[in-house]
Amino acid sequence: MHGESHRSGRIGWLRAAVLGANDGLISTSSLVVGVASAGPSHGAVLLAAVAGLAAGALSMAAGEYVSVSSQADTEHADLALERRELSATPEAERAELAGIYVSRGLTTELAGQVADQLTAHDAIGAHARDELGILEMTRARPIQAAVASAASFAVGAAPAAILAALLPTHFVSQGVVGVTLLLLLALGGVAARLGGASILRGALRVAFWGAVAMACTAAVGRLFGGVV
Repeated sequence: MHGESHRSGRIGWLRAAVLGANDGLISTSSLVVGVASAGPSHGAVLLAAVAGLAAGALSMAAGEYVSVSSQADTEHADLALERRELSATPEAERAELAGIYVSRGLTTELAGQVADQLTAHDAIGAHARDELGILEMTRARPIQAAVASAASFAVGAAPAAILAALLPTHFVSQGVVGVTLLLLLALGGVAARLGGASILRGALRVAFWGAVAMACTAAVGRLFGGVV
């Protein structure tokens, strides 16, 4: 046993959580800014924020579940095929596994020994890992991904909805833009830190695209607000 902590195990939930929070924060804030820029009533701005939160969270959950389920279906089909091949042609599968280890630098003799021992211990696990590249820490988990996406979207969208409820209509846009940019900087920094990337680069990257999105929706609100 050793005390090393690797980031690869976070890939599944981290991707879904960061994507959901980022999408919730940017999309809902942009929606609120766009609607508020059109000059409607306070109730209309709040309704847009709450509707955007609910619809976005459900959409993220459904989309993530379908997407990750497709990946899981592919993994299951590949594993089922490997089980059939192991049952029908075990020697060919053993040779295939040994060939993989030879290509990775082992001698033919040692590769054969490794293939024999791993096959005896867990044949399907060895083929899943070394032939198919399916690792336990990165296996597709549709329900986990869907829940993480929906929850993180709702958390990301909550600040915009709260500000829309508390601030006067003529201050909503400024308040949402300021708070959203600060939160995007923090979110980008945390995501970069968890992923082992540059914190400054990650923070600025997320905040930049959030600013672009809010600027575009504000322009749409001002452009069509008077017409509507």
